[in-house]
Amino acid sequence: MYSERASVFPGAVVWSRAPRERERGDAAYPVLPDGCMDLLWLDGRLVVAGPDTRAHRPADGPPAAVSGIRFAPGTAPALLGVPARELLDQRVELADLWPAARVRRLAHRIEAARDPRTGLEELALARAADTAPADPALRHAAERLAQGAAVAEVAAETGLGARTLHRRSLAAFGYGPKTLARILRLQRALELARGGLSPAEAAAAAGYADQPHFARDVRDLAGLTLGELLALTP
Repeated sequence: MYSERASVFPGAVVWSRAPRERERGDAAYPVLPDGCMDLLWLDGRLVVAGPDTRAHRPADGPPAAVSGIRFAPGTAPALLGVPARELLDQRVELADLWPAARVRRLAHRIEAARDPRTGLEELALARAADTAPADPALRHAAERLAQGAAVAEVAAETGLGARTLHRRSLAAFGYGPKTLARILRLQRALELARGGLSPAEAAAAAGYADQPHFARDVRDLAGLTLGELLALTP
């Protein structure tokens, strides 16, 4: 079972997924690209989930409990001290990015916390107090792209220019603004479809040319048909 709530860390969400035994033929819900990065607590380890360009599927084997904090697009690289493009489509031990002794101390604190999600929030808040904030221009870009604004419009609003916006987007999001816009459009459409709109209505409201365009993006980014994805339980 999956649950989430807004985090006390600005713009973030904390979540947990309890292990669930799957029946034969019961597919695991894929982790879809969303422009975000997560810090996970998994089997007593701190793991960074980099930005995805395609669906990530849990590894085979017994299901495990996992908790995480999902940072808003462009937020995590400043906290981690690593450009997002270096973590693209990867799951990396935090100890590979930070000194191992430091990560062990953080892991002990999370183990001692009443709820691992609270421990992850405290870790993020403490780290944010010691680091510069995320680039406000890139935060604005992510917000406007999530609203469906065109990349050229966003480049003009930020005053960065197309090339500079692309270069800085690689560091902040892991990919350029056009890819981020495509991913965020898919997320908008799926949210609308799950909220009760028909696939055609969701496609139109999210900015797709038509329902087949929506379906192609689902196949490209999720590796499933639209019907298959909507039938799965997150």
